[in-house]
Amino acid sequence: MRIIAISDTHIETGVIPNYLADVLADYDLIAHAGDFTSYECYKAFEATGKLKAVHGNADDAPTKQALPEKVTFEVDGIKIGIVHEGALSLNDTTALRYLALEMEVDILVFGHLHRPLIEKSDVLLICPGSPTKPRMSDPCAVEIEINDGKVFSKIIEIVGQSCDYIEYSRKLAEGN
Repeated sequence: MRIIAISDTHIETGVIPNYLADVLADYDLIAHAGDFTSYECYKAFEATGKLKAVHGNADDAPTKQALPEKVTFEVDGIKIGIVHEGALSLNDTTALRYLALEMEVDILVFGHLHRPLIEKSDVLLICPGSPTKPRMSDPCAVEIEINDGKVFSKIIEIVGQSCDYIEYSRKLAEGN
């Protein structure tokens, strides 16, 4: 099973950008950790037939009504949870680890920070960043592959615009 974890798409329309739709097509399941922003965006992701999702703090009222705050599901004996918020920074994930233990999941996918993280301890914590509105990073997602009860994960780049800080840093490095 190949899962793409994404979050914080913040799309105002019901159209998933082609560059992202092309990536999503390669996966069996989409784990979206909230902040679709618009109900139309949520419905576009739902129309793929692959969506497991929660609502985020920036989602509109219809999206918040349609989606839970937390969701859990199982793939090949691996329990996966999805939430939106839970960490104030990527530097301290203690609360998320405890949340994963409380939810009794092996993997916890979370969003809100717009920056990627994969952290393995007794649980696997995954923040996929944002494929459309990254902060302090390039557009990205996390690929999760589950085979025979074994989990492999990696951050994948998504074509799109990096955050302004990253663009500025690159120009400084180039001497422009």
